Order: sequence, then structure tokens, then C-alpha cells
Amino acid sequence: MVQPIEPSVAILAVWVVLYIYSMAGSIDFGASFWAMVYGNQQTQAGKIANRFLSPTWEVTNTILVLLVVMGVGFFPRAAYMLGNVLIVPVSVILLLITIRSSFMVFAYYVEGYQRLLQAVSGITALFIPALLISALPVTQGGFVQRADGRELLLFDKLVTSPSVYLYILFGLTSELFLAALFLADYSRESGDEEAYAAYRKHAIVFGPITLLVAVFTLYTLEPEAFWLLKRLQEFKVWYVWSILAFLIGYLALWWKTPGGKVGRPRVAVIAVAIQYAIATFAYGAAHLPYIIYPYLTVNEAFTQINTFYSLLKVFAMGLAILLPGFIIFWRLFMKDKRYLQGERRP
Repeated sequence: MVQPIEPSVAILAVWVVLYIYSMAGSIDFGASFWAMVYGNQQTQAGKIANRFLSPTWEVTNTILVLLVVMGVGFFPRAAYMLGNVLIVPVSVILLLITIRSSFMVFAYYVEGYQRLLQAVSGITALFIPALLISALPVTQGGFVQRADGRELLLFDKLVTSPSVYLYILFGLTSELFLAALFLADYSRESGDEEAYAAYRKHAIVFGPITLLVAVFTLYTLEPEAFWLLKRLQEFKVWYVWSILAFLIGYLALWWKTPGGKVGRPRVAVIAVAIQYAIATFAYGAAHLPYIIYPYLTVNEAFTQINTFYSLLKVFAMGLAILLPGFIIFWRLFMKDKRYLQGERRP
């Protein structure tokens, strides 16, 4: 029997937006932590991080809203099931996002408490990606049980599983690595070599740590998730390419520019983004056809065909409106030399 292509298109679209949010969110949340770390020091590194954060955290929240709307629209049954199972973790995540966003706003306008407000936003930002990624092992099997027609989260097993904590550790190291790498490039673009050296040092430290944690995470899956490990082995070539992309990006931090400066952070950022893209889509392909193993597949969770096409048209129109705005945003805040060098504020 030929399977309809619409569910595959929908899950691919959701996964693309998920990848974009995971990268943008990691950089955003990690930058908030580095801004807190360097906030009290006599260095430009903290100012560079705050200069990046000032316009971008609202964009990150916009991508999150788009991801949630796409998930609920295309896969309402999956949204309902995940909402029931993950009600407590999701509530904590939303609370942390709210606290972080509120305190970041106040940090720009309340003079006497800026350090405290930045500390709160930095600490909450550190844990948001870690909690977000902890939802992945729940979908892999072993943490959800069906009873009386309902799916229940085995919370005791979740909080005592080494696999979950390794996922959380991977989320922490990833955000610190990606944020440090991006801020190194942002510092070089701003012409601040002192800040570049500081963030380059952090990227050099957290890069290998993140890679090792990712490997350990895969090989400490719960017994119920061994099906995923077997499926991942079918995509081992993808992971070889992923590691090669990482090595190119990591080594680029030592390549010299024509002007004699150490490191090419732009090459490193692009290569690492490709690395995460390859690994993310290999993981997603291996996870198919399940959204929540073994209770819900992509086809079972998919919305009505007519609803799918209606939503697709709405999202296409929305992206057509938003895309020019993102391009203008990039040129104003990521490429404009006056803003990058702190000569004007948004």
C-alpha cells in the first residue's frame, strides 16, 4: 500500500523549524549565560554578548511560537499526547522562558539592578535548552505507559535515568559551545579581538566535550530505546559526515586569515551548523515512523488532508511576510558595522 506523502512533508517541515529553533535558541540562551559571566569583568566580551542579545531574543521566541503552531496544526494528536505526558516539564520550561524574557527587558531599563537581573536571565537561560532536549528520550520509549486508554509519564523512572541526564548535559554543552562559537564570529565581525579570543577559548574547550557527550548519550539509551540505536546504525555514514564537518569547523579556529589573525570563526560556524544539521536529520530519519514509541506514528498523528493544505498555504504566506523582515533584521543587527561596534543602539 502506497503511503501518502503529506505526513512526510509535514514532519519534515516541523523538523526543519525544530532544527532552526534548536540552533537559534542554543546561541541565544548560551549568549545570555556568557553575558552574565562577563557582565562584571573589565572586558568587552559581556558587551558583545548583550549587543547580540538585545534584538535577537524576540526573534528566537517568534521561531518557538511558529514551531508550536506547526506541531499542533499538522499533528494535533501528537500535540495532545505530548501535552498530557509532558505537562510538568513544559510548564517549567514556559515559566523559565517567561522569567528570562521579563528579566531581560527589565535589565535594559532598571539601572540599579542590572547585574542581578542579568544573573537571573543567564541562569534561567542555561537550563531552558537542557529541559527542552529532555523531551527527546521520552519519545524514544521506556518512559511512557498506556493505562485505561491514556498515556502516562513514568516520572520516577524519568528522574532516575542516566540517559535523561546525559541528554540534559548534551543540551548544556551544546548551548555553551554554539553560543561561544557564534559570539567569537560576532566579535571578529565587530572588530573586537579581545572578545574574540575569550569566546574562541570557550569554543575550543566545549567543542570536544559536546561531541563526547553526544556519543555517550547514544550508547546509554534505556533498554526500551535500543530500537532507535539499531536504526541509527543504518545512518552511520551520515554521522561520519557529521564528525568530518565538526573537525573542519573545529580546526578552522586555528586557520590563519590573510591578515595573519588566528582563526576563521565564520568557517567554523558554518561547518558546525552543517554538522548539527546532518546529525539532527539523521536522528529524525532514524526515529521515523514513530513520534512517541511505540504508541504513535507520524501517519496516526497527522491532521486531515484538507486541513494540512490550508495550513500549508497559511504558513507559506506567513513566511513570505516574515522572510523580508528577517533579512532586514540580519542586515541591521548582524552586518551593520556601526551597530556591531556599539555606535548606535536598536
